[in-house]
Amino acid sequence: MSINNSYFSKNNTIVSNSFTNTGRNPVTELFYGSLATSQFPNGYSRFIFDLDLSLLMEKVFDGTISTTCPDTTKHTLRMTNTSWFNVDLLNTKTSQARMRATSFDLILFRIPYINDDPSTPQVWDEGVGYDFADLIYDYSDFDKNFSDRPSNWVQTTTIGVWTEPGIYNNMNTGTVPYSALTIVDTQHFEFGNENISFNMTKEINAILDGTLTNVSGWGIAYKPQVENLIGLTDAYEVQFFTRHTQTFYEPFLETNYNDLIDDDRNLFTLGHVNRLYLYLYDNGQPVNLDYLPSVDILDSSGNQIPGLIGVPTICQKTKGVYEVEIPPLSGYKTPCTFSDKWYNLSLNGFPIPPITNDFTLYPYKNSIQIGTTSVDPKLYGFDFYGIKQDEKILNTDIRKVGVIIKQAYSTQKLLQKVDSYYRIYVREGQTEVQVQDWTKINRTPNEYYFMFDTRDKIPNEYFIDIKVESSGEVNTYKRQIKFQIVSTK
Repeated sequence: MSINNSYFSKNNTIVSNSFTNTGRNPVTELFYGSLATSQFPNGYSRFIFDLDLSLLMEKVFDGTISTTCPDTTKHTLRMTNTSWFNVDLLNTKTSQARMRATSFDLILFRIPYINDDPSTPQVWDEGVGYDFADLIYDYSDFDKNFSDRPSNWVQTTTIGVWTEPGIYNNMNTGTVPYSALTIVDTQHFEFGNENISFNMTKEINAILDGTLTNVSGWGIAYKPQVENLIGLTDAYEVQFFTRHTQTFYEPFLETNYNDLIDDDRNLFTLGHVNRLYLYLYDNGQPVNLDYLPSVDILDSSGNQIPGLIGVPTICQKTKGVYEVEIPPLSGYKTPCTFSDKWYNLSLNGFPIPPITNDFTLYPYKNSIQIGTTSVDPKLYGFDFYGIKQDEKILNTDIRKVGVIIKQAYSTQKLLQKVDSYYRIYVREGQTEVQVQDWTKINRTPNEYYFMFDTRDKIPNEYFIDIKVESSGEVNTYKRQIKFQIVSTK
């Protein structure tokens, strides 16, 4: 599995019955409860945002993220809670003198169209406000950080207004009742210091395949039952970092997609499910065929094997890489040579002659160990290419990182098949902040590698760990690579 991060293009926190704009505040303060006024005894806020999906769409369009494999792509909205770092903040008050909220649900909703017409989205501006209140000091009659210019509870732009103030009506009346919203996901917060983790898979996939168009953003709010609570003597609040944070915790949409290459050409074993791959390059750059090819498996005499003619389990794994899954073979005298014939090949409208590759079928016993002694776990050593130690990398690069896996304390013996994984993170003091969870390293007939795209990474110092599973043991090799991503701006 690999990841792609899509960041916010704009965001804002709108406050009930208020023209206040807080679009440039580094923190969104989602609150509900007492306002201590007779006109509006209770109040609440809602957070709205839109996503820049251009890089994600580019990767889908060029085949880096496959749409032909059965593995589903998952999209998760992630926002970091400002009190996530310190449990001592629980059951205390925020800087706004509001109690920290606990035991509540937040909804993720799609900003509705005008008159429910997909051709007329409600276009809105982020705004230039920072403060929630107009704080005028003795030395000034103007608070530059306060703004009542759009967007806000009423207005989308200077000349536009929301179809319904606040986007929807939580009493289920008005032009846009709550029941008319598309609720994308709901998340429960027990303690109030949890991070946001909304599942947006169905929503984003619909945008990517074109069945959902003209979306102008999404919103996060308390459930109506919470917003409508009255008689409270306190206001309650939860806070999350916005796109304007000066920390590493900028909110984003995390896309997980399966581009793992696990090539068995050199280790094709009797009685196992095996996978073979076809790699296409044009002057060293991966390229895609016009459509999926066909594959036949041939025996050592060149005869087609029944059931393996036009093998159906074929897909494009990533850009320029095609995978076919071969069900277990049995009844053959091993070792023996087989062939995989790829045909119906077309590139940019030009037909390509069939490609035939060879592989050796090995006996089942090659993959198992049976005897009177246990297998000792191994220690490993690693060499890398593609990223140098302490290198400064521009955030426009896409690096292929090769991992040479060797058995430690041996004669630098290279290993053919190892269950190896990598993990990427940054450090905040003694805390390791995960960027990419443990991901299996690609294995081809001639190398181990993974792709690292810096375009969706925040400039920072990064670390890579390597993990290897052997004989029931899991050994982690810390900070094998350290490097920095720097901005081109």
